[in-house]
Amino acid sequence: MARLLAYTDGACSGNPGPGGWGVLLRAMDGETVLKERELKGGEADTTNNRMELLAAINALETLERASEITVVTDSAYVKNGVTSWIFSWKKKGWRTAANKPVANVELWQRLEAAQARHRVTWEWVKGHAGHPENERADALAREGMKPFKKGAA
Repeated sequence: MARLLAYTDGACSGNPGPGGWGVLLRAMDGETVLKERELKGGEADTTNNRMELLAAINALETLERASEITVVTDSAYVKNGVTSWIFSWKKKGWRTAANKPVANVELWQRLEAAQARHRVTWEWVKGHAGHPENERADALAREGMKPFKKGAA
């Protein structure tokens, strides 16, 4: 059975500012790449955290059927949020430990719904450390941001 991986990243030029998200989806058989797909997008006025979340959301939402997938992110915010913090946020009515509203709540809810269809394992990798698939996801995020940067055609 093929192993499915999604390498995700977000980028922002200014925070807030124009931003982009990128996803490298791979189906693997051992060390052999069976299939690969790239996704990207962006927004004119956003934050890095929103782009990191949208990368993970789009990776999961693009899958047509329930899948077992490993999502690899360089965002501790996304990984810790979805594997740990989200449970207490929900118990507290989407409020933080400091009783403040959770930032990006609509994206966290969308990520939770997207994840519910699948069996997801979350992995964190250090960003900008030469990890080839993470570097590709970063390049896709930067490509997704390009149309929203000042002076873009």
